[in-house]
Amino acid sequence: MNKKQKKMLIRILISAALLIGIGFVPITGAPRFVCYLIPYLIIGYDILIKAFKGIRNRQPFDESLLMAIATIGAMAIAIYEDGDYTEAIAVMLFYQIGEWFQSYAVGKSRRNISELMDIRPDYANIEKDGKLEQIDPDEVEIGSVIVVQPGEKVPIDGIVTEGSSSLNTSALTGESLPRDAKVGDEIISGCINMTGVLKIRTTKEFGDSTASKILDLVENASSRKSKSEAFITKFARIYTPAVVYSAIALAILPPLVRMVGMGLPAEWGTWIYRALTFLVISCPCALVISIPLSFFAGIGGASNAGVLVKGSNYLETLSKTKYVVFDKTGTLTQGVFEVNAVHHNEMTEEELLEYAALAESASSHPISKSLQKAYGREIDRSRVTDIQEISGNGVTAKVDGIDVAAGNSKLMERLGVKWIDCHHAGTIIHMAVNGEYAGHIVISDVEKPHAKEAVQALRAAGVERTVMLTGDSRKVAEHVASDLGIDEVYAELLPADKVARVEELLAQKPAKGKLAFVGDGINDAPVLSRADIGIAMGAMGSDAAIEAADIVLMDDDPMKISKAIRIARKCIHIVYENIWFAIGVKLICLALGAVGIANMWLAIFADVGVMIIAVLNAVRALFVKKL
Repeated sequence: MNKKQKKMLIRILISAALLIGIGFVPITGAPRFVCYLIPYLIIGYDILIKAFKGIRNRQPFDESLLMAIATIGAMAIAIYEDGDYTEAIAVMLFYQIGEWFQSYAVGKSRRNISELMDIRPDYANIEKDGKLEQIDPDEVEIGSVIVVQPGEKVPIDGIVTEGSSSLNTSALTGESLPRDAKVGDEIISGCINMTGVLKIRTTKEFGDSTASKILDLVENASSRKSKSEAFITKFARIYTPAVVYSAIALAILPPLVRMVGMGLPAEWGTWIYRALTFLVISCPCALVISIPLSFFAGIGGASNAGVLVKGSNYLETLSKTKYVVFDKTGTLTQGVFEVNAVHHNEMTEEELLEYAALAESASSHPISKSLQKAYGREIDRSRVTDIQEISGNGVTAKVDGIDVAAGNSKLMERLGVKWIDCHHAGTIIHMAVNGEYAGHIVISDVEKPHAKEAVQALRAAGVERTVMLTGDSRKVAEHVASDLGIDEVYAELLPADKVARVEELLAQKPAKGKLAFVGDGINDAPVLSRADIGIAMGAMGSDAAIEAADIVLMDDDPMKISKAIRIARKCIHIVYENIWFAIGVKLICLALGAVGIANMWLAIFADVGVMIIAVLNAVRALFVKKL
């Protein structure tokens, strides 16, 4: 509870205590009015000020004006009839209670988002003359070496050049398990260094780092309103003045008709009371407050789970997702290549790997790196000469004076070497030593640990069709799709081909359904923009993909996709519950108030009671852990 909420709670308690206490004091006339005026002003002075400012600024039609007119009118009727002032004070009191509940609920969801804001670094450490100097992260250039001590936030993305430590990534990913970092590992800003001292060579400027981009996404999320929010905003602009004019008509027209047309007593007091009751009932607080709060709570709950939603409009679109289209590498697979099999002829497996690693030693390609890793020893570059890389084919080199070739089938055909096909799925590196075929090495991408469960979870969440698009070979793509349970697969695609396929799928999807595309690479940015909803991998995904996407998964876990869909559907379900409940109760009570059946106490329930119930219902969108 913040200071403002505590102050309001004290005002509520004092006003309620005075209201109850005055009821036991036997006073009448002007002293009685003054006694009741004290709790009224304590609880309602800020509403009266807001109403006055709205009139002065020529924007009078809001809930403050409705509350001011209704309560002042009720007080005037009580003075005229020497009646009960309790109703007027109770209306203001319960309205403020509802506002307090709303403020507390917003504060709770804001705290979820503010936890994310804690990733904002205050400084970066630069070592100068053996001492650490704190400077503004904006001043750190790309390629600088920064020092992050235990307990400090990593201010800028980079690569560890010295030291090892455990990192707390919970603010970014929602995952409480620490992640180990060592020399050579990439680190994203916003993590908290827990144990050892790290030296990091920065790879981005502060403004382009992960933490800065996340904060920008969250800060701008509220500006992108959903259709439901936009409707409520427009509805309130039309509804509020219409209600004020209707209440005026209800106060004036029936008495005039009775007096002039029917020759009956006008009964001004009765009809003014009904008009005031009508005003209190009609206050659109439940809709105006609870609908944006539901979306705000949904975005807050999602961010707490490591899912960044750039706006409530995307949350609404995500709830209707029926097709999910995946990129393969980096999305369903780790983008980390490993040697899975070595099929050799006369030489041993170790010898074949040694020749391959040495021949590929000059290349920085991921496949070359995987061969060197599988070899497992330090590469002696002095043993390798005459390295020649043939684009789209492979490499040739002399290892210890022996001719070695490592590449695809095109390279073997180019060299006139008869090669043997492999039934394994993956990238096949054919090897020729001294002009003779020596065998082949199977390298494949590693599937993400939860990829298969993620596809199953999407089906359980109501997704009708899953599709995989990839630039990889058809054999590899079909193997991965079959293993993960993907419905359809399209392989050997260029970025433009992916967009064309998504266009086709958009035309095929159900009329009310939406298509989500999940990707991580620069080449995925056009497809992420074209899909109904774009979902990017935030930890290792490219800046272009994160920029183009509508939703970002901070830990790259595909399981979060189904969770995000469930969060969105729960949030939208709560929104519609609040809309139907609020409008339904309002209409019933307005009809009862217009004919004189509803009194001010029922009006209090129709306004404040409905608002409190709607706000409490909206807060449920925060709780997503069990989804």
